[in-house]
Amino acid sequence: MAAIKIAGATLNQTPLDWTGNLDRIIQAIQQAKAEEVEILCFPELAITGYGAEDLFLSYWFPQKALSQLEKLLPHCNGITVAVGLPVRIEGKVYNTMALIENEELKGFVAKQFMAIDGVHYEFRWFTPWTANEIISFHFLDKEYPFGDLTFYHKGIHFGFEICEDAWRGKDRPGYRLCERKVDLIFNPSASHFAMKKTLERKELIEQSSLLFDCYYCYVNLLGNEAGRMIFDGEILIAKDGQLLSRNQLLSFQDFQVFSFFLENKPQSIAPIKSKEWEFVQASALGLYDYLRKSKSKGFVLSLSGGADSCTIAVLVAEMVRRGIEELGLQKFVEKSGIELTYYSENPEKELVGQLLTTAYQGTRNSSSDTFHSAQTLAQSLGAKFYSWTIDEEVDSYTQKIEKAIGRKLSWENDDLTLQNIQARSRSPIIWMLANLNNALLLCTSNRSEGDVGYATMDGDTSGSISPIAAVDKHFILNWLLWAEKNLDRPGLAVVNSLTPTAELRPIERTQTDEKDLMPYSVIVEIERLAVRDRRSPMDVFHLLREELELEEETLKEYIKKFFRLWSRNQWKRERFAPSFHLDEFNIDPKTWYRFPILSGGFQDELEQLDQI
Repeated sequence: MAAIKIAGATLNQTPLDWTGNLDRIIQAIQQAKAEEVEILCFPELAITGYGAEDLFLSYWFPQKALSQLEKLLPHCNGITVAVGLPVRIEGKVYNTMALIENEELKGFVAKQFMAIDGVHYEFRWFTPWTANEIISFHFLDKEYPFGDLTFYHKGIHFGFEICEDAWRGKDRPGYRLCERKVDLIFNPSASHFAMKKTLERKELIEQSSLLFDCYYCYVNLLGNEAGRMIFDGEILIAKDGQLLSRNQLLSFQDFQVFSFFLENKPQSIAPIKSKEWEFVQASALGLYDYLRKSKSKGFVLSLSGGADSCTIAVLVAEMVRRGIEELGLQKFVEKSGIELTYYSENPEKELVGQLLTTAYQGTRNSSSDTFHSAQTLAQSLGAKFYSWTIDEEVDSYTQKIEKAIGRKLSWENDDLTLQNIQARSRSPIIWMLANLNNALLLCTSNRSEGDVGYATMDGDTSGSISPIAAVDKHFILNWLLWAEKNLDRPGLAVVNSLTPTAELRPIERTQTDEKDLMPYSVIVEIERLAVRDRRSPMDVFHLLREELELEEETLKEYIKKFFRLWSRNQWKRERFAPSFHLDEFNIDPKTWYRFPILSGGFQDELEQLDQI
């Protein structure tokens, strides 16, 4: 084999941003040519973006993608380029990779397997291609081969497994490519980010290179493309079961070209970071892309001083820190679409102050501890901080209802009502602040609260985006302790000293989250089995009684409480603001776990627990 240079190019694309998407592809090609790359591979659906959803079903959208491909041809002089796009043929849409060599289109490779689990619904849009089938496709007044193709460049025989193709075990195209004696397999992907997922990919790419006796090159999309899924931009190259090259994930750049000489030796391998670091990096990039692509001017956050809102405040500050570190101050500001009002000795804090506005909205049930926590953290980050009380609004609503129904409300009889009106009364005024700032209002509920409905609809669920709704509370609490030290955020010391509480009941009633629910560490274990693994209540009990040091009757009560609260609160999950997919699973019915709004609530299954 010739020791040529190949490259993967990751891109931060946006559906319907035709000009921007094409420009980023062209810039990446220009950089690759400057680095004397001979074969350049982009991710799948790079021309349109992966997150175009039902636009793929329209007639005009795939046609527009083909017109963009035509515009790309003149920029491919002196280089071979593989780029992804949808192609419609006789009413069916195929997910394809077009191969261009020195300005000439050579053919289209079609994806053979669709991703239909978790966050993916590809069968809604695309038709899988049949193995070994090749047809003729008419384009630009010529006929081009279309289907299950391989290609040659300077004696190097190469082919493609497109994302899901590689995850299909013994049915995957790689076996047939191996039989054709390819030297190189590209895997152009749109693989969503999840914490520690890179370890699975690394194992797959290493095993594939060994199994198929070839170089194996994986190329993923980058950034928060369309709102929910974040792509990490990972590029991996392996041979003989050994990883030879890996880039650093979750870049703030518009694109990255990562080149590699086809020589069987390691060349550049970025380290794999911990789950805590990945959470910071993915959230920061997700927030940044959401901010700039929505053309908003900042974020507004109801900062309670508790774990959830303080986590989000730190993530916004990390967005600024990491963006400046990678892009430089001026490019970060320009790309954000904002203007720096003035330059100080600490531009990071200044930008946080410009981009993040917080407010502590206290009641007579709030403590001085949470106010101190919120104020201390906001000041340490540089965020703008306001504080006010909402007792007057709460009293006004309460008095109107009392007059209407002809009785006084009490904590003994009306506990939930009196809690919820406080949370809901905070929403209108914080929305006013978001509107005044042309900013995104950040929701603060987490996945554990979403499991059991421990969140007030139109209260802490009110907002434009919910950054941590896919992350469990147990992780959040441990991450805050890690972040105080590893991110050098001393302002977290106060929040890390507090016991999580909604502070919606009178202080003398000593409300805590875990007293209302159950230990967060137990919720995590139950949801892992019930939601991620879709186990029955009985399965959950038998598995957890071996894993957890709990009395059996206590465990039964926790399981029953979880399933009952889960069932009755699906309507809330249907209304949650868009959230980032950050973990191996989430509870968003639009992207991961669908559940009926009305159901029998596992009544038979829970009764069986009482019989053992």
